[in-house]
Amino acid sequence: MALIKVIDASLERSGTDSLRVALDILGYKTHHMKCFFEDPTIKVSDWLHTYYNRETADWNWTAATFYKESLHEYPDAKVLLTIRPVDSCYESVKNTILKSVEETPDLGPSDPLHTFLKLADAVCMDGWIRNPENFADEKTVKCLYNEHIAKVKRVFPADQLCILKLGGGREKLCKFLGKEVPQVPYPKVNTTDEFKEYFFERKGANNLAPVTIST
Repeated sequence: MALIKVIDASLERSGTDSLRVALDILGYKTHHMKCFFEDPTIKVSDWLHTYYNRETADWNWTAATFYKESLHEYPDAKVLLTIRPVDSCYESVKNTILKSVEETPDLGPSDPLHTFLKLADAVCMDGWIRNPENFADEKTVKCLYNEHIAKVKRVFPADQLCILKLGGGREKLCKFLGKEVPQVPYPKVNTTDEFKEYFFERKGANNLAPVTIST
């Protein structure tokens, strides 16, 4: 089992991909939804199985959805939480993740994206932000976002948690992790336009393979 040193408890569209790149620069091996497109050895079905079978999961990965389980398995891990204003986050999700739901046709099991989208439907705020009907309840979605941040702050002691605002925090991040500050700017990736190009045009889908979902 891999030793998890850092847990990212951040929700979607709050700078998680930029944080992933920042951590990679610091020498960490990270997991992100993009990893399924970039590393064909990471099986989507394993993550989906974990979502539905947490009590028997092999915790050699982590995600915001599983931050409590990850903490139980790796109590000494450091925890990161990137945040952005809730109104801004809601608009970003609406223009990216939700739009991808609305513009992606129904896919059969033979399509490489089929199982990936099943996973995304499940783990993205437990289905709230990839369900157009649920997402239309703006007040509830924003409450869920704020409640998640509040819960993370309650669960982790202050010396184990680092809260980063969207778009920066390189020095704060490095100090928290005990790393030297790299001589490069803090990354800014996966903007709304980049998201559309990557996911809507299916540029990352070539590495995905159809798999059997086991729940």
